[in-house]
Amino acid sequence: MGGGEIAAALNHELRQQGLPPYESVPEEMDFVRGSGQAFEEKLIPSMDGFGTLCQTHLSRGEVETVCGWTVLVPFSLDEEIWLPIDSSYSESSTMVAGAPQVLAIAERLATAIDLPAETPQMCDNLDLTMWFMNGAAKELAAAQPGPWSDDLDTAFYVALFLRAAQHSVRRGCPIVYA
Repeated sequence: MGGGEIAAALNHELRQQGLPPYESVPEEMDFVRGSGQAFEEKLIPSMDGFGTLCQTHLSRGEVETVCGWTVLVPFSLDEEIWLPIDSSYSESSTMVAGAPQVLAIAERLATAIDLPAETPQMCDNLDLTMWFMNGAAKELAAAQPGPWSDDLDTAFYVALFLRAAQHSVRRGCPIVYA
């Protein structure tokens, strides 16, 4: 899946819908830890609890939006755009979702589990992964238990999708699920 191929197909589809092309992608910045300019995480924990949480609190369409995107763009879309381009997770399509829509859904999930404010917000290279996997989340869970601490794997994915959407909107940049 090439970025140029996806950008061209997305812009073609946007024009077909009477929308302007997406051409204002910010330049990549040098990595500076803590700046919130780069977003990268590893999907290590099981997603089973997250899937159950989504099915409990979301409509089928919302589950597809928050869990099914391959590319997240920083602007609203009336509905997801399916591009006939192979992705890392599908041999036939790439789904583009609007970050504002994913953000609204992820915020509802964060509220449902009462995700703590201490969860890293300006995430850079593996900040969430390290916070959840290296003990800081477990320490906070012991000191501040709640629905979020019942399943830290689920809380990780809620935080991941929330922070990805926030990052996309804040930076005005796409995020690719690869």
